[in-house]
Amino acid sequence: MSQAVPLIRSRARRQSKATAAWVAHTEVLSASGYTDIRTLNGKVCAVKQFNYTTAVVVGLDPIGYQRRYCYEHRADAQAALAEWDGEEHPSGPWIKCKGSGIDLLNPDFC
Repeated sequence: MSQAVPLIRSRARRQSKATAAWVAHTEVLSASGYTDIRTLNGKVCAVKQFNYTTAVVVGLDPIGYQRRYCYEHRADAQAALAEWDGEEHPSGPWIKCKGSGIDLLNPDFC
């Protein structure tokens, strides 16, 4: 029983540190214009306004992101991220998926 208490405290400290890191990361992302920040399948995702489109950005980390799905309207991007489970592509009328080695037109538009 006495060994369980330090183990629980250790786990609580790790969770507390992870929570603090998540809060700090989301504050940095928010300050950079990202909204609707959430984690899907272990990847940080958010909505971000670009010059001509609003995107669902996938795989955010301190260096950048893995890919983004560009939408004409912000409301469509927000709805798609809210509904998306992180598998396949998000729903809605995304125009293009861009990223490292990725340049994909929405197959629904082809």
